[in-house]
Amino acid sequence: MTGTSAIGSSGLRLGLMRGDGIGQDIVPATREIVDGAMSSVHAQPVEWVELPLGFEAIDSHGTPIPDETLTALEQLPGWILGPHDSASYPSEFRGQLTPGGVIRKKFELFANIRPAAVLSGVKATVPGMDLVIVRENTEGLYADRNMAVGSGEFMPTPDLALSVGVFTRAACERIARTAFALATRRRNHVTIVHKANVLTLTTGLFRDACRTVAADFPHVVVDDEHVDAMAALLVRRGGDFDVVVTENMFGDILSDLAGELAGSLGTAPSINVSDTRVMAQAAHGAAPDIAGKNRANPTAMFLSSAMMLDWLADVRREPVLSAAASRIRNAVNATISSGIATADLGGLASTSEFAEVVYAHTLRR
Repeated sequence: MTGTSAIGSSGLRLGLMRGDGIGQDIVPATREIVDGAMSSVHAQPVEWVELPLGFEAIDSHGTPIPDETLTALEQLPGWILGPHDSASYPSEFRGQLTPGGVIRKKFELFANIRPAAVLSGVKATVPGMDLVIVRENTEGLYADRNMAVGSGEFMPTPDLALSVGVFTRAACERIARTAFALATRRRNHVTIVHKANVLTLTTGLFRDACRTVAADFPHVVVDDEHVDAMAALLVRRGGDFDVVVTENMFGDILSDLAGELAGSLGTAPSINVSDTRVMAQAAHGAAPDIAGKNRANPTAMFLSSAMMLDWLADVRREPVLSAAASRIRNAVNATISSGIATADLGGLASTSEFAEVVYAHTLRR
């Protein structure tokens, strides 16, 4: 609904990048779900700004991440980024940062927030799991993210490869504050994940910086685990954890594990945020083996868009956006609870069939 029916949203412009592979199916479906949710809460419709990225951008602009896309994103508070298959790009682009990496670096999207929660009706390996992994997104042990220019990997000879890990106290404390603030809105428990018994200086600095920030949140229970032990504990008793904060590579690995333990990586949402911008990006990849077959699970992308709306609601002080986010989450839960699911969840629904039912649920009063 538009015009006088709007009750709080001042009008929202969001970017939309379909990406590659299954992104061509799940991102347009996500746009429809967001539009349905906004309409259902009487918010002004989103003004979508569609931008080229990935293979379509290589064809049209000669690069997977055109300057015009980056320039347009500068004018937007948030956007949806579809999965992209950079490993299959032409050889001249494979040694470069991925499109998502370029965007994260340019806009200093320092926090990658990845929930792993069991959805009603989903058979999970860890039925009680409901946690959030807060991943530092700008440095750490991922060498493609921690240099101002280029990568932190080097090959002095064809038989010797080196990688640089970067940890700064400022970045460690910044991500810790994000994690502890989130915990105060959840169950007041933060687990710091590191490998300080081996990577004593680097991940030791991460652990200690997080402990320093913890002093400002006396009501939050704090513990820490080595990353290898944490992987085992997620399998054994993943339901015991609330907010997990860790560095870049550890967070990437643990969040994929947690997503599968909660039911499927196809249900694992994610946002990347700075202090001023948010990017919705599902935790999974482009799945080229099922691209174009109408088989992909769009749940992660739907839930990522809901996270984006919640983040924007806080920043813009517009509760109507949180209401729309709740519509999306409730619609996804209602759909899966009714037995309608895609193949990765043991169901028979196609991408489009699943999306149609979710959309219908967003409109129900």
